[in-house]
Amino acid sequence: MKGVLLINLGSPDSPNPKDVKRYLGEFLMDERVIDVPKWLRTFLVKGIILNTRPKKSAAAYQKIWWEEGSPLIVISERFHKKVQERAKVPVALGMRYGSMSIQKGLKELHDQGVDDVLVVPLYPHYAMSSTETVIEKTKEEQKKHFPNMELTIVPSFYNHPDYIRAMSENIKSHLEGVDYDHILFSYHGIPERHIRKSDPTKSHCKIDGSCCETASKAHATCYRHQCFETTKEIAKYLDLPEGKYSDSFQSRLGGDPWLKPYTDKEFERFPTEGKKNLVVITPAFVSDCLETLEEIAMEGEEQFEEAGGEHYKHIPCLNDSDDWVKVMTRWINEWSVTSKEEVTA
Repeated sequence: MKGVLLINLGSPDSPNPKDVKRYLGEFLMDERVIDVPKWLRTFLVKGIILNTRPKKSAAAYQKIWWEEGSPLIVISERFHKKVQERAKVPVALGMRYGSMSIQKGLKELHDQGVDDVLVVPLYPHYAMSSTETVIEKTKEEQKKHFPNMELTIVPSFYNHPDYIRAMSENIKSHLEGVDYDHILFSYHGIPERHIRKSDPTKSHCKIDGSCCETASKAHATCYRHQCFETTKEIAKYLDLPEGKYSDSFQSRLGGDPWLKPYTDKEFERFPTEGKKNLVVITPAFVSDCLETLEEIAMEGEEQFEEAGGEHYKHIPCLNDSDDWVKVMTRWINEWSVTSKEEVTA
């Protein structure tokens, strides 16, 4: 029997510092998030970060917390419910971190008799700290608790026509009547070393001006290339003029080089170049979360206006929009009637 597991990032159970600390501990101790030797990761996370950051992060969560709970969880649950209503097979929801675990999602499917699972990491772009950790954790839980289950992983959909259309139409609907100077595609940032670690050729990803434009099998796991491709496809769909849009990367941590340009630096730069009416999009996320609602929608606007910007508009993620629900449901229903031989082929 077939079934589907949708997997998103996760969230603390509450914006209380204690719950935030527990969540951050699980998240930051992931070897694919902070990819240093375990002894050093333990020292950094448990010895330093968890003694200073939870209170600040809790304050940020409190700013965006909804009456129903964490925005990411609430939106994911709404999306899940709508997809389940339209899907031909059972659909469960799990989170990589937090109490709504991947194991619970697999168990929910197992208890319904499902032994063939389509795993959908709700990340459009491949990165070791997002897609890869979801895949490996799901495999780990399957081997440990559900050995008779078979898994099929949905690949990154950063350039899938359905995703591009849904993203583009969402953007288009929010641009009606908006006079803008520039559109910024702000993607979640990752350390440059993650790009090199994810390169199967171990030589292609130089993070220079040409590697993302030169065809390579490395692009299948190159977050940077995939982000640029998403922007290109959306710009083509919306017929955006050259020079009216650009890419950036947000949320860097620590002193190591992260993907550039940095979003906060772009907020400071644009007004000095006369770009005072700004629209910001966050295509790395399908659901609004702390990063989009607090860092970009709130802090970003403040940074932009302090630098001399005049009008700032943040466009919401796809969330539980009908178009996105239809896309996911179609993918699921097409898979549900595909034979194992066809999937293997």
